[in-house]
Amino acid sequence: MLKFKRNLFAIILKQNFYSTNASNKIQANAHEKLIKVAVIGLPNAGKSTLINSIMEKRLCPVSEKVHTTQSYSQSIKNRYNSQIIIFDTPGIVNEREMKKHNLDKSFSSACRHSIQNSDVIAVLHDISNRWTRNALSPMIIDLLKEFHKIPSVLVLNKIDRVRSKRVLLEIIRKLTNNNISLDPHFAHFVKKVPLEKPMEQIDSEKEEGWSYFKEVFLVSSIKGDGVEKLVDYFTSKSTHRPWEFKDDVNTDQNPEFLIEQFVRARLLDFLSQEIPYNLKTELEYFSNKNNRIFASVNIICPNARHEKLVCGALDGKLRQITDRVTSDLIECFRQPVTLTVCTSVNKNSNNKK
Repeated sequence: MLKFKRNLFAIILKQNFYSTNASNKIQANAHEKLIKVAVIGLPNAGKSTLINSIMEKRLCPVSEKVHTTQSYSQSIKNRYNSQIIIFDTPGIVNEREMKKHNLDKSFSSACRHSIQNSDVIAVLHDISNRWTRNALSPMIIDLLKEFHKIPSVLVLNKIDRVRSKRVLLEIIRKLTNNNISLDPHFAHFVKKVPLEKPMEQIDSEKEEGWSYFKEVFLVSSIKGDGVEKLVDYFTSKSTHRPWEFKDDVNTDQNPEFLIEQFVRARLLDFLSQEIPYNLKTELEYFSNKNNRIFASVNIICPNARHEKLVCGALDGKLRQITDRVTSDLIECFRQPVTLTVCTSVNKNSNNKK
């Protein structure tokens, strides 16, 4: 009976707010325009934070640790007669990183799937890290080469941490192979004459940047600086096509999945080292009654030692996690949320430490 009620309320909420089923498809309108954007970048570049800033609400779970986003998702921004579908993707990693953090095999394919279905690739690059800001990752350059027919833009994030305009200009020149120039006041970017190089020659070169970005944008995802100009650009590039979602739908993720992911994100913030990557979250109860969400989440730990670390002294840390997740969910759903979080030990685990 409990399972039936949970599924019933989930269906009701999906139909009203978060569904991607056929009922959310709308009739074609001659004035409607559409664009699909794949946001890609290295782990912790700020992709989910940027999307939250674009959406003006917390739809994507974020944390200070890497690999908060582990699956492909869509956020839907409607502006005037244009619908912008933004693909949030996991950070681009190599095989060693996937093994280190116990990442699923589908993790690496999510980014490629997003690009294949997009009209524009937005490469988000963190310029606050002085060790990596002067070059794009070879993995990102390889993706841009593979999908060179899809227009791409460079989005430099965390500009609030770089005060020198000279440094910013130098970073832009390096990341675009000196193919985009900047006016003295950083008002706009001017595309230089396109390079006359065949793709075969580009493949053989070892570049630290990409010469074919259409535009460069300077943003601070966490403060919202520069985000409006980026949205303006996406809107201007939308083409006449039917919308894929109703105007009251802003994500393709169902509320049950979002609740689990918000709990996981806060576990990453509150727990050290590799501990949170070994935990699993499971939604045990969900309902939406009288415009209030009730939910219960179980954190499955591999052993008793991990469970103690999650709970903390007198369950103090667990209460802190619950409070933070509740605040996140209220901001996401824009309605009251009652959340309980408990822990259990995985009985099938062979880890006795």
